[in-house]
Amino acid sequence: MKSLHQPLAYTVADELLHLYPQRALFWPAKEILLMADLHLGKINHFRKSGVPVPAKADAKNLEQLLELIQVTSARRIIFLGDLFHSHYNDAWEEFGQLIKHFSDRSFELVLGNHDILSQHQYEKHGIVLHEELILEPFLFTHHPIENYEGDLYNMAGHIHPGAHMVGKGKQSLTLPCFYFGSKQSLLPAFGAFTGLARIAPKENDQVFVIVENKILKV
Repeated sequence: MKSLHQPLAYTVADELLHLYPQRALFWPAKEILLMADLHLGKINHFRKSGVPVPAKADAKNLEQLLELIQVTSARRIIFLGDLFHSHYNDAWEEFGQLIKHFSDRSFELVLGNHDILSQHQYEKHGIVLHEELILEPFLFTHHPIENYEGDLYNMAGHIHPGAHMVGKGKQSLTLPCFYFGSKQSLLPAFGAFTGLARIAPKENDQVFVIVENKILKV
């Protein structure tokens, strides 16, 4: 197994977190690995619809998930929604084959808008389902809570956050990022075949972009 690139340590709500350029977050104190928006099966979904997209993206997602579990030794793996893209296809069983090798770990899903598989499909792979999940000081959801002013820190996915960067020659690009506000954070989409939505950070918000397997503070 190849080693993962070095994570960046960041503290939020007085908790130390490790941000990985593989678009995942590890909470060492609780041995929890967090990621959002894998959209497994999206490749199969588009290929069945006649869209010519590469078939390797799902394999890359699973390879990186495997590496993250092994390197972090996480005991709980929590997906913040949109684990599977749409209706059942073979990619779901490939995912099930991977996680069955970690029967001593807990795999949990905070349900997102794309998580429409039957409850049986989640149960047969031992995946615990949540509408939302509180693990103080965090409130984990798929959608970021609008106008949130709660006491817990809201950590979410769904948005597929991207930071717009402009170079010296006025070249510009949008890069996946971790976003941390005063009350909420957004995780980057883990899936390899997902789009980006440009965010508009406020003053004092913290943004970390992912560039060539490194994490850089904007």
